[in-house]
Amino acid sequence: MYNTAKKQVWFGELRTSRGTSIVVHDNQLPDASPGRIYLFNVNRNTIGEYVEDIVKVNLHELETEQLQTVKAEHNAAWIAARSEFMVKHEAHIELSSVPDSAPATKSKAIPALEEPMDEVLDDDDMEFEDTGFEASMSDDSDD
Repeated sequence: MYNTAKKQVWFGELRTSRGTSIVVHDNQLPDASPGRIYLFNVNRNTIGEYVEDIVKVNLHELETEQLQTVKAEHNAAWIAARSEFMVKHEAHIELSSVPDSAPATKSKAIPALEEPMDEVLDDDDMEFEDTGFEASMSDDSDD
């Protein structure tokens, strides 16, 4: 089982049904989304976000000999991926801290009715304008 409390950078093994991967966890990486952790996956050569509850039980310590071999083989790739990740993350933080420069939107007030409509109008109360639409329709249908 992995324990990152003792080490800043933890090299270990992720065992899944798809196979085994060497992974690296760094306590100094920015916090991932709640319930997730960042791990560098050697097979993918990238830092990805993993659901902590799912991968936690599948993360295992390496034996001392394995650990030395893994560090020798993958430490350079890990450092390069970490640098690239931090640059992207810093750019993301800088953009998110930029204040919104768009002008404030003004909401249009909905005009209130001056008088409530208590009575329903009948057709007799309404005036209609004769547009001749019905006459033109009857002329077209005769053709």
